[in-house]
Amino acid sequence: MPSPLSPEEIDALARRRANAKLGWYVHAVVFVLVNTVLFALSGRGFGTRPWSVYPLLGWGLGLALHGVSVFLLGGGSGLRERMVQREREALLREQQQQGPQPPRD
Repeated sequence: MPSPLSPEEIDALARRRANAKLGWYVHAVVFVLVNTVLFALSGRGFGTRPWSVYPLLGWGLGLALHGVSVFLLGGGSGLRERMVQREREALLREQQQQGPQPPRD
């Protein structure tokens, strides 16, 4: 079970998560704006086929993966937090097995 977070750690984590969500929202707005312009250009005769679907699909996949990383994997009880906790515990065990180390300069 993870140790309780200090108020400073909670604040830092909350800010990191809020920034990640804000980053996704900015990404989504830029996606919509740029793809709207591309769609308009595609419909105005810049090419014979509706080519704007290709950047839409590629970038849409990137936006979806970005959303998964922010909203599904970024939660407090999510996969990412558990992985970080496991790594932290492994490093602490490794450090305890090695014994005290001289301080680094």
